Amino acid sequence: MRIAQLAPLAESVPPKLCGGTERVIAWLVDELVELGHEVVLFASGDSKTRGKLHPVWPRALRLGQKGADPSAACTLLLEAIAGRAGEFDVIHAHIDWLHLPLLSRLGVPFLTTMHGRLDLPGLPEVVQAFPEASFVSISTHQRLPLQGANWIGTIQHGLPANQFHPSREQGSYLAFLGRLSAEKGPEDAIRIAKAARMPLRIAAKIPRIETAYFKKHLEPHIDSKAVQLVGEISQSGKQPFLANAAALLFPIDWPEPFGLVMIEAMACGTPLIAYRPGSVP
Repeated sequence: MRIAQLAPLAESVPPKLCGGTERVIAWLVDELVELGHEVVLFASGDSKTRGKLHPVWPRALRLGQKGADPSAACTLLLEAIAGRAGEFDVIHAHIDWLHLPLLSRLGVPFLTTMHGRLDLPGLPEVVQAFPEASFVSISTHQRLPLQGANWIGTIQHGLPANQFHPSREQGSYLAFLGRLSAEKGPEDAIRIAKAARMPLRIAAKIPRIETAYFKKHLEPHIDSKAVQLVGEISQSGKQPFLANAAALLFPIDWPEPFGLVMIEAMACGTPLIAYRPGSVP
């Protein structure tokens, strides 16, 4: 089959540092190529793939030129697929809702994998406007707020078999891996680690919009001893970070769609301590 994959432009495919969606897209494209399909990846120009790359923006927005307009980048993405849509048997989109007005009118079969939360205002109205659009969820729980959507399946994330290997060591610290925003639970992670009298290592990025939250609620607790901020880590850095931990803390306060870090930790042989929202159970 001739398949187009539409990736978000915030991160490269695969991402240089964090970026679960883009990492899953990278694995998906590589496996489709391995199965003999012809795949074109529409993504940022710094992406690397076993398929054919159609670069629509020079560099991933988050690590690229400061002040770049995301709307301009997305406009070029939509123009790129509009010009080439007729080349494909199916178009697989991972960019939320942006493509629906365009692809619904091009006459080429398409589907959309939803990677984020779906309980936000306005989304039921979007679904009603595109009743024929096909969607894939990444967990059963994720689709609950939009049961009226045309769900054609749930496909949970997986990992390449050689991505991680389990450690049998006990681990000497608790780990937190994710965004430093309130919904991800870093404050609770700090509280849990202090109550357990164990050191906490935080591997995370600080989104620009969360700078005030970080400085007020998290920075006062970071002393490089009991609570250590190690910053963002690459995919290769996840193995030692997770494998050497006694457990991964995942005390979230949001309807988690899947939680890739949970299966990454377990693949490293690291126990998971998590709250129950969303897909966690």
